[in-house]
Amino acid sequence: MTARPQADGLVRQAVVAGSVRLARSDPGAGAPSGVPPVFGPGDGSLADCLGDGRRVRVVDFEDSGLSDRPFESAEITGHVGCRVEHPPDAAAFPDRFDPSRAETARLRECRRLLALVWLFLPAADDPENPGNPPGTAGRQADRLSELPA
Repeated sequence: MTARPQADGLVRQAVVAGSVRLARSDPGAGAPSGVPPVFGPGDGSLADCLGDGRRVRVVDFEDSGLSDRPFESAEITGHVGCRVEHPPDAAAFPDRFDPSRAETARLRECRRLLALVWLFLPAADDPENPGNPPGTAGRQADRLSELPA
């Protein structure tokens, strides 16, 4: 993955570092033992959910399938669309679901993975036809640098 030539230094640097990290990872590893599977929407866009203050209903299952709670939590809190008006407290969000020790460890990896996804997508935007608001890649590079290693 490469950033567009017009990407600023921080975005370019974050893309390179993220690419190196992904190259060293084991994509087939999946969730570690102790992390139970769940059926998940696989898309953290809050536009795909309806809520009444007590319950949330998922209304888009296009990307749904076998998943786990840490991945879904990271997908929701890391989704670029969640950060527009009222960003969720990503650190506190998973605690609402009483995660196990294994889920907490997996969440750390999933948050980094999804932060990379939301860096790579806007970094590769065509400047003539961007899919994301201006500055999205830079803001995401900042977020990625704030995540624990």
